[in-house]
Amino acid sequence: MNPKLPYVLLVGAAVIIFILSCMLVSRGRRSPSCESQPHIVEKTGSTSQSLVFADLTPEEMAQVVRYLQGNLGVPLVDASRAKPSDNCIASVDVQVPAKAEVLRFLDGGGARPRREALAVLYFGSQPDPNVTEYVVGPLPTPVYHRDVTVQKYGGKVPYHRRPMLGSEYKQVGAFLEMVAFAAAPTFLKEVFEYDGTNVAFQTTAPHGFQSGDRKSWFIVFQNVSGFFVHPVGLEVLVDHSSLDISRWAVSRVFYNGQYYRDMVQLESAYVQGRISVEKVRKAPQDGDFSSMKPRAPWAAPFPLQYEPQGPRYSVRNNHVLFQAWSFAFGMSVSTGLRLFDVRHKGERIAYEISVQEALSVYGSNCPGGMSTRYMDGSFGIGRYTSPLVRGVDCPYSATYVDTHSLSETLSPSKRKASLCIFEQNLGSPLRRHYSNLQSLYYGGLVNSVLVVRSIATVGNHDYVWDFIFYQNGAIEGKVQATGYMSSSFLHGDGLRYGNRVWEHTLGTIRTHAINYKVDLDVGGVKNSLVAHDMAFEMTRAPWSPEQQIERPRLTKKVLDTEDQAAFRLQSKMPRYIYFAANSKNKWGHQRGYRIQITSFAGDHVPEASSMEKAISWARYQLAVTRRKEEEPTSTSIYNQNDPWTPTVAFANFINNETITNEDLVAWITAGFLHIPHSEDIPNTVTVGNSVGFLLRPYNYYDLDPSIYSHDGVFFTSEQDFTACETNPIACLPKTASCLPNFPLFTYDGFQNM
Repeated sequence: MNPKLPYVLLVGAAVIIFILSCMLVSRGRRSPSCESQPHIVEKTGSTSQSLVFADLTPEEMAQVVRYLQGNLGVPLVDASRAKPSDNCIASVDVQVPAKAEVLRFLDGGGARPRREALAVLYFGSQPDPNVTEYVVGPLPTPVYHRDVTVQKYGGKVPYHRRPMLGSEYKQVGAFLEMVAFAAAPTFLKEVFEYDGTNVAFQTTAPHGFQSGDRKSWFIVFQNVSGFFVHPVGLEVLVDHSSLDISRWAVSRVFYNGQYYRDMVQLESAYVQGRISVEKVRKAPQDGDFSSMKPRAPWAAPFPLQYEPQGPRYSVRNNHVLFQAWSFAFGMSVSTGLRLFDVRHKGERIAYEISVQEALSVYGSNCPGGMSTRYMDGSFGIGRYTSPLVRGVDCPYSATYVDTHSLSETLSPSKRKASLCIFEQNLGSPLRRHYSNLQSLYYGGLVNSVLVVRSIATVGNHDYVWDFIFYQNGAIEGKVQATGYMSSSFLHGDGLRYGNRVWEHTLGTIRTHAINYKVDLDVGGVKNSLVAHDMAFEMTRAPWSPEQQIERPRLTKKVLDTEDQAAFRLQSKMPRYIYFAANSKNKWGHQRGYRIQITSFAGDHVPEASSMEKAISWARYQLAVTRRKEEEPTSTSIYNQNDPWTPTVAFANFINNETITNEDLVAWITAGFLHIPHSEDIPNTVTVGNSVGFLLRPYNYYDLDPSIYSHDGVFFTSEQDFTACETNPIACLPKTASCLPNFPLFTYDGFQNM
């Protein structure tokens, strides 16, 4: 044996031990886990006071149901299995107290308002079927109910105006499958290979052409993933106006460009060879082109956001604190996400900011598409708020909040993680300046905002609803649209109404309009509306009179009446329009908050239309009216099914009343025109489909309040900008080098469907 071999082995072993030791030491220096630290949060508003706006708890909902069951004197069927001829509870929601009563409690030391619920009931088992709304209270142990239907709407709500229950959709589906389709077995079998399970139906609305109608076109699709873009060319008009299901009937049938009296006539024409058949290739269960399954394998993780020292905001019950901001939040069954008592630096900026309606108007050369005007509040924007997926719908580390509702059932339902709240670094400065003239310095502020988000999936559409709070006192309301397009079967002159996106699929043109209610209280309840804009004026240069200068100047106008403050959709609106307070800032200007709208709206339905008054809020990009308790919303859930005699007509709110030094409400409409195209397959992206508004301080402060943010950065050429005391950003390798504590991924979106 070579005598040097033991030494070589010893040296080799020593080297290996050294390398392993280095690796262990290196691993021991791994970044520690991020630990939450106490943060400075300005005390603005009371957590317990915000409960005056809180959604009903499941226990309160259950108490209301028990009370109604025991005190109305009529049997109540569970709405999930109710027939049109039954009595049932359609929904139960919180009844927000009157504003004057709430403000006495919040600001004047008055008594806490009674807590009450609003219950919507369908009475189909009566000589005069109708919809009735009851206020039930006080909670948590109700002892009274009060019919408020006539008080709210000026009369009873006829039964035909009721929104369709899920049970009615099921009953229509059963009618189509068991009665209507039974009349055309040969056609369905040979053309669609129909087996009773391979088609899906999509309803249209409104249901007819005049008050009292309840006739709905049901569009037939292949029953596959993303069925909305798999039309087969068949549409059936069902008359389901009778409360007796056995009297429902087919009123008309459409197939591949031709109309038929009923399914019997369609079957006869097919058997006799008098139909032009367009066979659609059978799609696999995953939908093929409509599948949202990624076409590429998972690669490196996408960038993630984390909070090195824990959240810098707090959420307690329905109350949120973030830096100088505080507000209460809630979720209406019909209209979705809403905010109350929004304050900045302790001063109330807005009493209420809420979604009112989401409207879509379709065009097509097929009957279902051309007659569709969806008013999503009728279906329930809050009701269809969906559970959120960590890391996609919201940042992984966001705070997720469960919401509860009672709709079309006798028991409350829980939607886990259906609302999220998070701080987001937008990756750009809120403001900055690099000075290379005279003095040399850099000053900037990271644009970190707080976002409150919910996402509603109403049929084919997914709406991402955001309220965003900026450090300079601005608030943004934003909606992003995604989901699947709704399509028609391509035939004839279909390309007049959209683009072909697949072999037999026409992506149909549609407009989207979103309405918001913004009850600003700027420096107090009483405000005026002021418009500032610009105009060019010609003048002679004082130092050279023979020369002319065109210079912009400021124009000012106080808008005194509601008529002056109603700006039509495509009309020119002053670029600076703001709610003015009765107080002034340090520089002598009226303190104000400016309304700035981001919209790419299509044209509004012509006012000559018989149904236009039901959606008359969409005439206006902005309308400011005097606030009235009897005008709480711009529309009604009953407008969808009877737009010809609308229960609430927003146009009636505008009656030239004075709006100077009054409690005012801004009704804001933002929208976009969507002409679907091939890139909307498999479904629509949010990019470019985002609209909304900003509320921005306008002389409200003496200077930008964000200068007091703890996130500011400033250093000069003479300072050591690598020192933590001078530049906190330089310390990030120390203060932010930690591993985020991401919770395990869970999802409850497929539970209790």
